[in-house]
Amino acid sequence: MDAGKKARIWIPLCLGVGIAVGIFIGSRYSQFGRSGSVAGYGKIDAVLNYVNESYVDTVNMRQLVEDALPNIIKELDPHSDYISAADMKWVNEDMEGHFSGIGVNFYVLRDTIVVTGIVPGGPSEAAGIMHWDRIVTVNDTLIAGTKLRNEEVMAKLRGETGSEVKLGIIRANGNRLLEVIVTRGDIPMSSVNAAYMLTDKIGFIKLGKNFGFNTFSEFISAISKLKSLGANSFMIDLRGNVGGSLDVVVAMVNEFLNKGDLIVYTQGRNFPRTDIYAKGSGTCKEDDVIVLIDELSASASEIFAGAIQDHDRGLVIGRRSFGKGLVQEQRNFPDGSAVRLTMARYYTASGRSIQRRYEKGKYDEYEMEAINRYIEGDYVNVDTVANHLIPFQTAGGRTVYGGGGIMPDIFVPRDTTGFNLYYNLIVNNRLDEKYAMLYSDTYREKLSSFGTWQELYRYLRQQPLLLNLVSFADNNGIRRRPYYVQESSELLENGMYAYIIRNFFGEEAFWATYQKEDSLIKKGIELIETGKAKHQSIVNGEYKQN
Repeated sequence: MDAGKKARIWIPLCLGVGIAVGIFIGSRYSQFGRSGSVAGYGKIDAVLNYVNESYVDTVNMRQLVEDALPNIIKELDPHSDYISAADMKWVNEDMEGHFSGIGVNFYVLRDTIVVTGIVPGGPSEAAGIMHWDRIVTVNDTLIAGTKLRNEEVMAKLRGETGSEVKLGIIRANGNRLLEVIVTRGDIPMSSVNAAYMLTDKIGFIKLGKNFGFNTFSEFISAISKLKSLGANSFMIDLRGNVGGSLDVVVAMVNEFLNKGDLIVYTQGRNFPRTDIYAKGSGTCKEDDVIVLIDELSASASEIFAGAIQDHDRGLVIGRRSFGKGLVQEQRNFPDGSAVRLTMARYYTASGRSIQRRYEKGKYDEYEMEAINRYIEGDYVNVDTVANHLIPFQTAGGRTVYGGGGIMPDIFVPRDTTGFNLYYNLIVNNRLDEKYAMLYSDTYREKLSSFGTWQELYRYLRQQPLLLNLVSFADNNGIRRRPYYVQESSELLENGMYAYIIRNFFGEEAFWATYQKEDSLIKKGIELIETGKAKHQSIVNGEYKQN
């Protein structure tokens, strides 16, 4: 075959092979589609499709997306968030103020579920479950002795409304297994922990961890109850409350403000300023009010405190609040998950931004700020706090401070009396609570005989609870240290009194006992009783004479 003929055969063949190789290489190393390439849109979908089609191993794409989304959203700011479908269930329960379950409070004692309270009118009461019953089996599965955590117990007892669960119980002082069928129902979650009288004229309301959709109705009921008992002044405890519904906190603070008072405004890049005013329809516009806050009070709590403060309506006492003032809008996915995206910032009537400063990408430092504030002395020294703040003017012309959170009118340092290594070990291991439960269970007949929590409190003060706790802790690996025990004695005893009383008289009695020596409450009572919480006294600065 001559050279020309060979060339005519090999040249097309080489070209064909080259084209094929080029197509193969191009398919492996080509660019993704250009759709949306200018702003980066479409890249995530392109990468995910590429992984799904070409990655060497099989990939759970759903899980890959679930793992990636939180990291993407968290790059925006500290409070924008992706919430998985599983977590949304718990989030919704907190906000909606109810869940589906059997309606009991319980404590896992010696690996056995002990019923410590029953929701009035709930499914368990209807089924005949009693206080101090032991739940031994759930749907014929033995759970006693299995070292279940609280979360695992709740997962077994909760379920869809209308569904049934079969419980095997042993009644207190009994040894026969009783089978009880309970039909699950909607169980209310109270967001007002306590409402009781501090004095003949001062009513106290303790809010729980957030503002849910039921909080306003509970709050109004608490006010009505206290007014019927003679209250004409109120102390609202927002310590530890992390916020919640804007509509709810607006309705609550409206009870104390005059018509037209600016409660809060929101503003963002694509979110025009929106002002929210009081309607003037409140029931407490003439009553003195004190608001308690601390470093964990956030968001809606800060809106409430800031509105009371900016209109010179009452006094805010405690420590500078958390500083969470970002407005989130939620969009839901079909699978039940959701994204909460920051749209704007909250500002108080005086123009203070509630949100504290943050730097993108430095959110670990942001989360650590509470600890850093503690190290720097913010919780014990007002001068340390003031160095970071910006002055603003209230409606009455007095100076308040902003720049991240709400600075109280009167700074009350964190009370560290009695706190030491021994106390921390006891509390962190929950041995005080555990011993209180053992004591309650052992002596339940005697302790159940008292008609009021005050009577039970007086009885408990005569018992050697501290000595017993120290021995109990020693048997659980925490060596007794006499000096530290003496130093922490009041704190340890008061905690045990409160836990025992809760087992027999409920949450409100617990708080009334637990906060008997609370320094902020004592300061609030003093301010109200000396007339320093009244409007004119606040404007004139008379409260500073404390």
